[in-house]
Amino acid sequence: MAKMWDARFSKAENPRVNDFNSSISFDSRMYREDIEGSVAHAAMLGKCGIISKEDSSKIVSELESILNDLESGTLPVDPEAEDIHMFIEQVLTERLGDVGKRLHTARSRNDQVALDIRLYIKKEIESVLALAEELIKTIADIAEANTDTVMPGYTHLQRAQPVTFAHYVLAYAFMFMRDYDRLTETEIRTSVSPLGSGALATTTYPIDREMVAEELGLYGITQNSIDGVSDRDFLIEFAFDLSLIMMHLSRFSEEIILWSSSEFAYVELDDAYSTGSSIMPQKKNPDIAELVRGKTARIYGDLNTLLVMMKGLPLAYNKDMQEDKEAVFDAIDNSKMCLELFCSMIRTMKVNRNRMRKAAASGFINATDCADYLVRKGMPFRDAYKISGKLVSYCLGKQTDLELLSLDEYRQFSDLFEADIYDAINLDNCVNRRNVPGGPSKTSVEYQLSQVRSFLAEKQNEEAENK
Repeated sequence: MAKMWDARFSKAENPRVNDFNSSISFDSRMYREDIEGSVAHAAMLGKCGIISKEDSSKIVSELESILNDLESGTLPVDPEAEDIHMFIEQVLTERLGDVGKRLHTARSRNDQVALDIRLYIKKEIESVLALAEELIKTIADIAEANTDTVMPGYTHLQRAQPVTFAHYVLAYAFMFMRDYDRLTETEIRTSVSPLGSGALATTTYPIDREMVAEELGLYGITQNSIDGVSDRDFLIEFAFDLSLIMMHLSRFSEEIILWSSSEFAYVELDDAYSTGSSIMPQKKNPDIAELVRGKTARIYGDLNTLLVMMKGLPLAYNKDMQEDKEAVFDAIDNSKMCLELFCSMIRTMKVNRNRMRKAAASGFINATDCADYLVRKGMPFRDAYKISGKLVSYCLGKQTDLELLSLDEYRQFSDLFEADIYDAINLDNCVNRRNVPGGPSKTSVEYQLSQVRSFLAEKQNEEAENK
């Protein structure tokens, strides 16, 4: 395929240079966005009298035909084309002749590709938002079924204090809710039109940039033409949002990997989301969780690629910026796959409530409550803390637990101990006395759950209004 720009050159392009320069292998996924942008641009050219309305209508009609042909498979993308923009324009010109050649009036590939990638990212943000919403809902459903499931909470991966499984998993719900909010903010900054910026200095034609933005459902236009073609902040921001989502998925995956081991056995993954061993027939491996954890590093690499690629570029457009697409496309594809599979994995896993309760009953996770008991009796906290620590040491020596000590044994450490100490260190009481906002008590967790449900309802209402 001849290059649109080859009039200036006296030699044909070296085939290896063409391969090196070409982006059609990856930017062809933006064919729909390229055609949508071109349709809006052609309509604007006709309305503004820059080309005739008849030519404008012919271009719009043929672009829609090209889109149908691409989606039906009757028009294959030419792998020898330089990029998707040139391919579509070439096909249009072949079909309409001189009329097709009028499409590129008052625009450059620089503002064209900047528009295409914004339109593409806008749609992908909406897709990721839907996946995040489904994950939050799934976590809320798990929490609702486990408000009374007592388990150990951990610090330093050591049993620390009793919580419920609902309280534990809701921590992740709030993480993903913040991710959702970040994505919506990124979508706002993405949804502006750079078309009309030209190569960098706009155009001498009397174009209507706002019309194009409105036609495309964007919130406005970029306010500086140089910035319009050289800005990739929205890509970096989206890649960062995805990196943070992946970090949260990775942390949750680490929990799943631990919990599904024989040493914990807090959960059992469904067979459909587990794998086996080629040599050890007893194995049931949490490969989905492990791959999510591994792919997080990959998405971090995509983000770093974008940051390093942009860090030394002078204004305005530079060919380096072609490297933005493979990185962000990779981040999108892998993040979406991880969100979808992780959500299905936790939705189908079995929660072993008895095992969690048994783990909570050992490890002295009610030692703080023992100290608090003495504080309520009038003892300074630091003195109560020391006595509780001595009781733990005593239990370790006797190979027993705080609940199993006799009242006489307690009184060896303080006369303040009465029979009500057993109520104070009861695991259910330990959880439900922590009725501070944000805490693990059933009342507090139910309020947290209501916040998550309200968040989801609000998002569903917004989606219904936008349809």
